[in-house]
Amino acid sequence: METHIAFTKSVIVVPALALPSHEVGACVEFAGLVRETEHDRALAGLHYEAYEPMATRELARIFNELNAVHPCAAVVFIHRLGWVPVGEASLFVRVLSAHRGEALRFLATAIDRMKADVPIWKSVAARG
Repeated sequence: METHIAFTKSVIVVPALALPSHEVGACVEFAGLVRETEHDRALAGLHYEAYEPMATRELARIFNELNAVHPCAAVVFIHRLGWVPVGEASLFVRVLSAHRGEALRFLATAIDRMKADVPIWKSVAARG
C-alpha cells in the first residue's frame, strides 16, 4: 500500500489522482470542513496543532493495521495545522482500493482511529 501523510499550514490542495495500478476500482475521498458552530457556539474557525513526528508514525501504524483487514492500494492523508476558518477544509483523505467496500470501511475506520489515537488537537475560536 502506498501511503502519503502530510501536514500543512496552507489551504489544502487536493493532489491529482494517480493510480498505483489498473486494479484500482474505487476512489473514496473525504474532506473535513470547519462548521460555523460547535456545541451551540458560533465559531470564527478552529486552530489545529499536532505533534507531527508521533502523529505521522501513528497514522502509518493505523493505516498498516487497517490495510490487513480492508486491503487498499493507496492512502493520501493531509491535515491542516494552525488557523482554519469556517468553511475551509482541515482534513483531506483519499483511499484507493480494488473495491468500494474496502475503501469505504478503511476511510471511516481511519478517521475514527485518528480522532481517538493520533496527537492532533483543535481549539475553538468563538466568533464575536
